Amino acid sequence: MSVPVFTLGVFIFLLRIISVANYPNGKVTQSCGRMIPEHGHSPQSEVAHRISVSQKTFRPGDQIEVTLSGQPFKGFLLEARDAENLNGFPVGSFSLIDSRVSQLLNCEDIQGSAVSHTSSSKKTEIKVYWSAPSSAPNHVQFLATVVEKYKIYWVKMPGPVISQPNALPFTTPKATTASLSTLPPVSHLNKSFSASECGNKKFCIRSPFNCDPEKDRACVFLSFTRDDPSVIVEMSGPNKGYLSFAFSHDRWMGDDDAYICIHEDQMVHIQPSHLTGRSHPVIDSKAVLEDVSWRLEDGIMQCSFRRNITLPGVENRFDLNTSYYIFLADGVAKDGRIYRHSQQPLITYQKYDVTDYPKDVGGTRSSLLLKAHGALMFVAWMTTVSIGVLIARFFRPVWPKAFFFGEAVWFQVHRMLMVTTSVLTCIAFVMPFVYRGGWSWHAGYHPYLGCVVMTLAILQPLLAAFRPPLHDPRRKMFNWTHWGMGTAARIIAVAAMFLGMDLPGLNLPDPQKTYAMIGFVAWHIGTEIVLEIHAYRLSRQVEILDDDRVQILQSFTAAEAEGHAFKKAVLTIYVCGNVTFLIIFLSAINHL
Repeated sequence: MSVPVFTLGVFIFLLRIISVANYPNGKVTQSCGRMIPEHGHSPQSEVAHRISVSQKTFRPGDQIEVTLSGQPFKGFLLEARDAENLNGFPVGSFSLIDSRVSQLLNCEDIQGSAVSHTSSSKKTEIKVYWSAPSSAPNHVQFLATVVEKYKIYWVKMPGPVISQPNALPFTTPKATTASLSTLPPVSHLNKSFSASECGNKKFCIRSPFNCDPEKDRACVFLSFTRDDPSVIVEMSGPNKGYLSFAFSHDRWMGDDDAYICIHEDQMVHIQPSHLTGRSHPVIDSKAVLEDVSWRLEDGIMQCSFRRNITLPGVENRFDLNTSYYIFLADGVAKDGRIYRHSQQPLITYQKYDVTDYPKDVGGTRSSLLLKAHGALMFVAWMTTVSIGVLIARFFRPVWPKAFFFGEAVWFQVHRMLMVTTSVLTCIAFVMPFVYRGGWSWHAGYHPYLGCVVMTLAILQPLLAAFRPPLHDPRRKMFNWTHWGMGTAARIIAVAAMFLGMDLPGLNLPDPQKTYAMIGFVAWHIGTEIVLEIHAYRLSRQVEILDDDRVQILQSFTAAEAEGHAFKKAVLTIYVCGNVTFLIIFLSAINHL
């Protein structure tokens, strides 16, 4: 038997954020109003692109060619607005010249009222047609937001104003200077954070538990120190690109108050944000943060800030004097843009109020139900089913005597192990559904293969219950069907386990998990090969080569006894090795 080894590629969520750059497919309808990408960076001031039109006057129903050009850019959003009310709704509708690089959007339920990109490929010129509506204002101005890359973009670049023939000359409205929110000053930390006051003055979360950010570079550290009317936050961890934490009402992402420290250009940007469902965080205003500081050294990123315990009237910010689950996550960032965390976030075991009595707590990156699911499946498909198959295939002549209910010993052991496999599979199968509250759409092929294994695990004992008598003509068909379904279940179960080990919900150490699983498969196949070779050699020894029946009978008896002893020794060694692999997996799961 050969067992295929599957590898699971990295799966990527489709990121959804209110921005132009974060929509490589250009579906930026949510940005129609303000035309502002929420990237946490300031837009460029020096214009590098221009908008031109084929004519400066129009009548309702006219079609005008509009061109957006300039240095290479990836994304854009083009609209026409009433020149005397640029904050109003889009005016008119567009039609495409090249649908490969541009597409229509419906802003404010107006068909084709904006144009955006179709991909993130670089482009230097976009041409479209704009059609004037019957109710067009006297003066219309074209506006464009252009994104070169995540942190370099231009917002609402003004284009030419076109007017109806009988309209009064257009006068540019007096500019109104918007008061910019004062961003918190940023300073550098002079020394590393300390865990010495955890549980005394600081509320701390650490992974591994009791690690020290001053001494351990792998330590993920988050602390809260109450300093009425505010809380001082400190966060430290390996510098992969960003560190983040969030307050949540439950153990699921969504509707959470989050804070992100992003490494970019030898600096760290500290951004408040909020999460909507399992989507990319939406960056919010920094104005709620004070005493912002950061430090980069020896592959470690540290950031600190102060935030008021309550922020009345500030949207998406939670009051800190309430109990929440606390998430800690890290991942890769490029050009200031963060990507999905490569491992499951660390989540506290229960809800905590960080302004209450100081505590020193830990968390887990895997749910107890998922741990139990993995453990039971490993026991079922690495231990009980594997031993049961060897017993049925090679140990019939070793233990042929009748036992309870008149059945042979080998059969009783085989049946007990297989029923145990089915029971463990049924119990383990239910656990992810309880944990997720339904089907998981983010687990790749693993749940689908698991359903197939579950089906076969139920059908096998049902089929065995209708096993025909030994000399029944249907017995041969039963044997092949039973063997085929059992073999298919084992192969699919191994494939499902390979895929399941790579899912972030279980968070097994890599690459040890893959090596251990390959080792188990090789161990089982090697054992089967050894027993097959031994059975072949034993059959050759007892062939009747002449008419000396007594000598042959004596040789057969001796060879049979020797063969049984060898099989028992191989089975003992196999079970010991099998249990060793099982202990490795269970230990890895238990230490998550």
